Amino acid sequence: MHPAQSIPRARRPDTWDPARRDGARMMADTLAEWRSQGPTPDLWVFGYASLVWRPEFDAAEQRLARVHGYHRCLQMWSRVNRGTPERPGLVFALMSGGSCTGLALRVPHTQVEALFPTLWAREMPNPVYDPKWLHCQTAQGPVQALAFTLSRRSPNYTGTLDDERYRDIFTHCRGRYGSTLDYARQTLHGLRAHGIEDHALERLLRLAPPEAAD
Repeated sequence: MHPAQSIPRARRPDTWDPARRDGARMMADTLAEWRSQGPTPDLWVFGYASLVWRPEFDAAEQRLARVHGYHRCLQMWSRVNRGTPERPGLVFALMSGGSCTGLALRVPHTQVEALFPTLWAREMPNPVYDPKWLHCQTAQGPVQALAFTLSRRSPNYTGTLDDERYRDIFTHCRGRYGSTLDYARQTLHGLRAHGIEDHALERLLRLAPPEAAD
C-alpha cells in the first residue's frame, strides 16, 4: 500500500465516558486497520510528547514529521500519573486544529503484533483517547501514522485554563510518575533535542514560580 493512501476506518465509540468505552475492542479495530494496509505493512506511530523522549520501544526508524489539522496542547487532566484526584495535574493531548511537529516512529512489520499490546497499555490504560491514522509529512515522504488524539467532548479535556491555573498546577501537582512541571520540561527538552520548537509550551513554562526552578 502506498503510504499516502487512506486506511479503512473502523467505527469509533460514540461515547467519551471511559467506563463505557471498550478498550479491547478499540485495540482490535485499530490492529485490523493496520493489517488492511497490505500484506507486510510496517507500523508508524506519531509521537508528540512523551513518545518523543521516552518511547519505551526501539524504533527501526524515526523521522521528523508534521501533521496538519491537529496540535499539541497541555490540556488533558491527569489524576494518577502527574496529579491526584484531589489535585489533578496535566498531560499533553493531540487535539484538532492547527498543526504539530513531532516524530514518526517506525515499527517493522514482524514486530508489530508483539509490540502492540504494550504500546496500547501505555497509551490507553483507560480508553480516553481516540486512536486515528494521521497523514504525516516527512522529508523522506508522507506516511500514515497511528496517533492517540483527544476529543473536546472528553471529560479529560480541561477546556481553556488561565495562567494562574497553570501556575498553581506547576507548583503543586504531582502523581505516580512525578510532577506536571517535570513532565512539561522533559517534553520541551525532548522536542528541542530533535530541533523542534514549541513556543506555546515555552510560554507556559515561564509561568512556573522561581522556587520550582531546576
